Amino acid sequence: MGLWGAYPGRGRGAIERGRAYPGEVARSQWGAGGVSGAGARSRRGMRLAAGVRERVAAVHGGGGLPQRLRLYDGWAARYDQDVAALEYRAPELAAASLAFAFPAPPAGARLLDVACGTGLVARELHRRGFRCLHGVDGSAGMLERARSTGLYRRLRPCVLGREPLPAPAEHYDAVTVVGALGEGQVPSAAVPELLRVTKPGGFLCLTTRSNPSNLRYKVELEAALERLERQGAWQKVLAQDVERWERATSEEESTQGTGYISGVVYVYRKCPIPPLEEG
Repeated sequence: MGLWGAYPGRGRGAIERGRAYPGEVARSQWGAGGVSGAGARSRRGMRLAAGVRERVAAVHGGGGLPQRLRLYDGWAARYDQDVAALEYRAPELAAASLAFAFPAPPAGARLLDVACGTGLVARELHRRGFRCLHGVDGSAGMLERARSTGLYRRLRPCVLGREPLPAPAEHYDAVTVVGALGEGQVPSAAVPELLRVTKPGGFLCLTTRSNPSNLRYKVELEAALERLERQGAWQKVLAQDVERWERATSEEESTQGTGYISGVVYVYRKCPIPPLEEG
């Protein structure tokens, strides 16, 4: 039996409905008062600054990896400000999903934050009790910002997909990749490397976008995830569609004219899963 059955209410759609989650997760989806009616129309009417749109378009453009890394280096100083303007919610949603799935107190868990950027995911994980955080990123500028947070015990340069993760096999209780699984970024073929460094019974939390320019990648990624599940490498804990993932930078990328793009949070657990301790 898959973990959708073992964890009632945690299948696809559980976070969005908030049925099986603490109030924190349900509130984080829409804000304390929800987003509807005039409020939603008002937020859709807000325009992103041209500079934000240009920086996002640049890093998601068609340049090669070295060029993208240089762009991320240059973006690092403004990154947190820009993603706040985008209302980018993936770090919060991913951390909340992982924390809810995690069966033990998280303070002693060793976690690897892949493509850690400036440390947005680490901030959310720290709020939820995770303390032993390691991070890797291909951008020196992003790593410098992450280091300044003081939240990571270890930070290393690594471009996943071009090189293996700088960690031994079965080293981490959990691994996160938030925001980097997308077209022109981390290839879906790199997912087994995430499994390699995860302990049996450990958790992997991944995200991707569902906007039109990323749909081809999303199909490839989900095929890879399902193939690993069929092979018995891991079991799915949840796969959650989120409508308002972040604000769209163009009408073409907007989901049904909402002004936002959608995304997905996935949580898997590596097999074999240790039996539950009695008592």
